[in-house]
Amino acid sequence: MRKTTLLTATFFVAAVACAQEIIVAVAANVQFAAQDIEKAYEQKSGFAIKTVISSSGKLTAQIQNGAPFDVFLSADMKYPDTLFAAEFAGAKPRVYAYGALVLWTMKEVDLSGGIKILLEDKIQKIAVANPKTAPYGAEAIKVLKHYQMYESVMPKLVYGESIAQVNQYIFSQAAEVGITAKSVVLSPQMRGKGKWLEIDPVAYSPIAQGAVILKHGAMNHPQASQKFYDFLFSEAAKKILKDYGYFVP
Repeated sequence: MRKTTLLTATFFVAAVACAQEIIVAVAANVQFAAQDIEKAYEQKSGFAIKTVISSSGKLTAQIQNGAPFDVFLSADMKYPDTLFAAEFAGAKPRVYAYGALVLWTMKEVDLSGGIKILLEDKIQKIAVANPKTAPYGAEAIKVLKHYQMYESVMPKLVYGESIAQVNQYIFSQAAEVGITAKSVVLSPQMRGKGKWLEIDPVAYSPIAQGAVILKHGAMNHPQASQKFYDFLFSEAAKKILKDYGYFVP
């Protein structure tokens, strides 16, 4: 009888843990910081989460098509606001971080001249994220237009599906230089690799990144989704985001 009770308790604990596991959709620019946030959350709560990484636009399309994501960490506010307006989320999104842009290269490129180096003939390929689906790509295009160089460098642009693919282009040297997220070059995986230069924020809009509990999370894992969401705005998570170069509200 005792064995049966212990066995039943084991199954019960396993079932509860499984029920508490949530899936978090994460914009590519924040994937490295999200890994550390995930570890910190799991250590504190004892519950695991799974992350799906892609561009904010593609994640939004997947959510609209029924993907079972519980929480969404976007690279902007537009996509989570769109989901809330279409009733894919039960509450308004909140800004969890403000991101910054950098020029990054793995080649022997002198970045001391700033953004204007992109006009030089030796720069043949410039990696940016797809502005149609990746907010950081849209802001990169704003930078080029701000400095009145978009038309000149447009033939050099190589578009990545997301910031993650842009980083691959830069890291593999398929592109001489690229415009990516500051959080990437400050990550332990990439810190000290290549050279980077922060882009003057006057050239683009502050990248307010929004988080939202999705309808699937609210209906199927309300407590677990809320716990992770709350942790995202905790001092512990804010410290992690700051370490990756984000400004936090």
